[in-house]
Amino acid sequence: MRRMRFLYLAALLALTACSPELNWRDVRAEPAALTALLPCKPDRGARVVPLAGRDTTLNMLGCDAGGATFAVAFADTTDSAQASAALTQWRAATLANMRAGAPVEQPFTVAGGVTAVRVVAAGSRADGKPVLSQALYFSQGPRVYQAVIYADKLTAEMAETFFSGLRL
Repeated sequence: MRRMRFLYLAALLALTACSPELNWRDVRAEPAALTALLPCKPDRGARVVPLAGRDTTLNMLGCDAGGATFAVAFADTTDSAQASAALTQWRAATLANMRAGAPVEQPFTVAGGVTAVRVVAAGSRADGKPVLSQALYFSQGPRVYQAVIYADKLTAEMAETFFSGLRL
């Protein structure tokens, strides 16, 4: 009888170990040439936003897992020359929206050889509660991208897995 309880407990522990909080999977950001590694099945959407002096369709996919929001967004500028200005505007709008103070920026290379800017910031949500964020901003031709995590507690492992899973 004691052995049966032990086997039952061992089976129960094995089953709970098979349901991770972050269930990473490859997701294609259609119609972009970007594949992202996300910890949950993403929702998809699009909306029109002002970017680089014109209304632009911003495509998004994202999900919530492990106490964090993971999102990838992209938009097409009219030409490659506008991509840099669009990314600068996008980064500034994101940081202003979260009322971020003193963000830290550093270079990052996305798989496929594209150079990105990694931005680490702390700010506040719309309800005033604190939020941490890490984001990548990059472009390929006229298409601009943002990959971002928002969380109350953001771990290095969470960010590294997400960002290293981006591929063009």
